Amino acid sequence: MSLNIFITGAAQGIGAATAQLFVKHGFKVGIYDKNIAQATTLAEQLGQNAHAGFLDVSDETSWKNALNDFIEWAGELNILINNAGILFSGAFENTALDQHLRTIDINVKGVLIGCHSAFEYLKKARFARIINLSSASAIYGQADLASYSASKFAVRGLTEALDVEWQKYGIRVLDVMPLFVQTAMVKDMDAASIQKIGVNLSPQDVAEQIFKLAKSPNHLLTPTHTPIGLKTKVLYQLSALSPQIINRLTNLYFSKRA
Repeated sequence: MSLNIFITGAAQGIGAATAQLFVKHGFKVGIYDKNIAQATTLAEQLGQNAHAGFLDVSDETSWKNALNDFIEWAGELNILINNAGILFSGAFENTALDQHLRTIDINVKGVLIGCHSAFEYLKKARFARIINLSSASAIYGQADLASYSASKFAVRGLTEALDVEWQKYGIRVLDVMPLFVQTAMVKDMDAASIQKIGVNLSPQDVAEQIFKLAKSPNHLLTPTHTPIGLKTKVLYQLSALSPQIINRLTNLYFSKRA
């Protein structure tokens, strides 16, 4: 079944790798990003099944314009991938307040506005799904990544709520939860956890999991959350099975600087 995919923050990193994978398998892909020049270059490289457009995910009007543009090109929206995100690292008190607020604007408001704006199109589609980019940071709050972690907890909560609420419309709302991924986002990141855990995932690793979720049957056996990578799966299971004090001590270890 050929589907139409709308990806935010798709000009580079995980978004670009995801766009490339879907186009490779014959899907029509909307590549939306604030960096319209980079998005256009990627779409031209990928060919006629790719379409570039401008999107500021924190702005409702921008969302409406981008979705209208996509529908005019593709005809139908089947899968929305809320990938756009930013990260500021370092001690909470040493991070400028406007950076904390910008994180919420992009990572939380961007996903919330996107889900709300896309609903009218998804409820009419023959197959409808939202896949949000959450994070292993949504398993337990991460030191030196406080606002980023909080933003991903919000994505996790929104995903869970809408996956239940929109079941009546046949819309699954899922998320993926990778650990640190080899993208520009984690370059020069100031957090002890990245030094101890390392960066072991590539954008392609995440893209492949998103692709699997996009094709999975629309039934309850498809999990709402999908941890990506062995370390994330271990942390996810540990959080579910162990007492809270164990989870806190584990994260204290990862956050302790050498």
